[in-house]
Amino acid sequence: MSNDLFKNAIALTGGISTGKSTVCNLFKLHGFLTIDADVIAHKLLDENSNKIATMFGEQYVENGKVLRKELGKIIFSNEQNKLKLEALLHPLIKNQIIKESKIFEEQNKPYFVDIPLFFEKMHYPISKSLVIYTPKDLQIQRLMKRDNIDESEAKLKISNQMNIEEKKKLADMVIDNSKNLKHLQEEFHQVMLILNGYFIIVTVVTRLCVEMRQEQFLTMLLQIT
Repeated sequence: MSNDLFKNAIALTGGISTGKSTVCNLFKLHGFLTIDADVIAHKLLDENSNKIATMFGEQYVENGKVLRKELGKIIFSNEQNKLKLEALLHPLIKNQIIKESKIFEEQNKPYFVDIPLFFEKMHYPISKSLVIYTPKDLQIQRLMKRDNIDESEAKLKISNQMNIEEKKKLADMVIDNSKNLKHLQEEFHQVMLILNGYFIIVTVVTRLCVEMRQEQFLTMLLQIT
């Protein structure tokens, strides 16, 4: 894999129900390109619905669509099933992310790759990371409300991911989504300031490199003549 492939990428990650999608949409509104691993995964699930039916049973597929909520019940509660599904999907997801990343890299500016299991799997050589943080207790409450599930099922789903406190420690940048929307927007704008500074530095360095190459080329021509 080329070292330049994810040169401008920033991994956007966190835990289930911490607010990754909300933050990702905020970045889109501010003109950032994004790659969403979950969106890719959902599409690939349906494209491989026949394989899902063969692997786990026809009751998890209806009219060519995978019943994700039903399938999730046997994935989150069974390690073997989870590994089988990951073995099918993860290589396909990775190929699609690489394909989209190659296009985004041509613009030579920061973009986001939303990868829920970025730290757990470490499949992508992305050097910069942003974690969307919510304390575990609040994470459980939000997940129960979002998916209309009880506390034990919410805890089971969350237990399949790295503890959010550990992800927070590993991150280069953190957005705290533990309060209200106003607080989230303030956190978001703090990160935007960092990213704008980074983009300015990248632009200046790129221009300097181009100018240096031009100067070296002219020097070489003068030596030849």
